[in-house]
This record gives sequence, structure tokens and C-alpha cells, in this order.
Amino acid sequence: MITKSLTQNYSWQKLDWTWQGHKIRYTVAGQGEPLLLIHGFGASIGHWQKNIPVLASAGYQVFALDLLGFGGSDKAPLNYTLELWQEQIKDFWSEHINQPTVFIGNSIGALISLMLITNHPEIASGGVLINCAGGLNHRPGDLNPILGMVMGAFTKLIRSPVTGKFIFNNIRRPNRIRRTLYQVYSDRTAVTDELVEMLYRPSCDRGAQQVFASVLTAPAGKSPAELLPDLQHPLLVVWGEKDPWTPVSGAKIYQDLANNNPKVQFQIVPQAGHCPHDENPEVVNEKILNWLSRLN
Repeated sequence: MITKSLTQNYSWQKLDWTWQGHKIRYTVAGQGEPLLLIHGFGASIGHWQKNIPVLASAGYQVFALDLLGFGGSDKAPLNYTLELWQEQIKDFWSEHINQPTVFIGNSIGALISLMLITNHPEIASGGVLINCAGGLNHRPGDLNPILGMVMGAFTKLIRSPVTGKFIFNNIRRPNRIRRTLYQVYSDRTAVTDELVEMLYRPSCDRGAQQVFASVLTAPAGKSPAELLPDLQHPLLVVWGEKDPWTPVSGAKIYQDLANNNPKVQFQIVPQAGHCPHDENPEVVNEKILNWLSRLN
């Protein structure tokens, strides 16, 4: 079992890279075969602080970066899409890694990882999806007519300079962030002041409100069902069984694939929510390292 002592007091190295004129924050630790970690919506490199030192100490070179619009990266006034972030990460890979890489992501980051290993198999050696999102947003057919009308009205409000600012300032309050985390973390003790501050601090940056509005009203992008037929590389799918946002009941596509494809493994993390890599890092780190050892 991997102990907590390997993950305590980790202070990641803050490095900057310029991509299309925008500052991108990233970090790198360790030596060996490359892993690239991709965070979820609203998060940043800091969400991997319990994973990076463990993976690096096990003989891997671990990269992690803040997606454009989040964390320490610029909050550029753009239309944000999954394809934009895919392009950002592919260019980062070309400049900083340039060898087959295992892409590891959580939530939206997991969906971007799946996009990279299926759309660009030449840059990948495998992928780890942790509670993978089904899309950047709901697709029209995902919602019943009444809820669709509500979401349509919300889209107009969030894009308004007046009501959008009010909604954003309300959602980003630390006490509201904490209440949201209590919904998606099964273990409330994992919702620390440090975690709340990590999510709150970037929301104070100039342009953060516009990023928030753009992401929440962006196209859903390709679904896992559309991407998985092009899968060529080994895939580990990890799922927190108590996730209310992407319930394990919705992960049937991966469970069925694992039953029929020896390259795919599906594993549950008991009593964990949407971010098991942070909530129960000892279990998730061990699952990833065991899978990597067999991959190699």
C-alpha cells in the first residue's frame, strides 16, 4: 500500500510556457517514461498534489499543466471548447515531451485524455480515465423539454454582462465552493481549506468570469461512445462509486468494453466521489502504478 507520507507537503514547481501568446502554467517531476496529468473543470495542477510525487518517485516523468482559462494559466477571451484544449495539450506534448505518453485525466480532463489517445494515437502509449465526463456540457437530447428550457434561459443569463457577473460571484464564493465539494466528495474530511482556496483563487483573476460563461455554454463535444471505437491503446478506467455527477451506473460503456477488450480495465474506488485521485489517493495511485507496471 502506498503511504500518505509520500504525498504530504508537496510543493510543485511552477513553470510557464507560452502557447499562442498565452501563458500556460505547468510542472514536471521525476525521470522516466512520461505521464501527463489533465485536471477537470475549475481545477488546476494542485488537484494532483497527492499523485505527482508518488508517480514520480515510482520512476516516471510526470507532467501536469493548467488548461487555458484555469489555474495559473491565462484567462484568455476565447470560445472555449474541448478541441481548443486538445490542441493546447498536443502542442505542449510536441514541445516538452515528444515521446509516447500515458495521458491521465479526471472528469473533463479524462474526456480530453480519451480524445488525445483516440484522435492522435501516435503521441500516446495509453490512458487513465478517472470518472470521465460524458461531454463538456449537456447535449440537447440529454435533457427533457422543461429542463432544456431552463438551461436555455440560464445560458442567456450567464452570458449577460450584468446577470452573468452576479451568478459567477455567487457561485465562486468559498462557502459555496465548499458546499459543492461536499456534494461530490464522499469523504468530507478531504474537503480542506487548501482545496477550497485552490479552486477559489483563480476565480479572482481578470477574465475568469468570461471563461466561466464560455465553458458553461460551449458545445458538448464528442462523446465517449463516439471516441472509443477508435481506441488502439491500453486504457484504465477508474471510477468513484459514490459520484453524483457522473454516476457509476453511467459507466456501463466502459464496463462492457472491459469485458470484451483485454486492453481495457475498469476498476471501482469504493466510498469515493467524483475526484477519487484526491479523495482516496492511496488507492488510486496504487491502481495506476499496478496498471503501468503491467503496461510496461
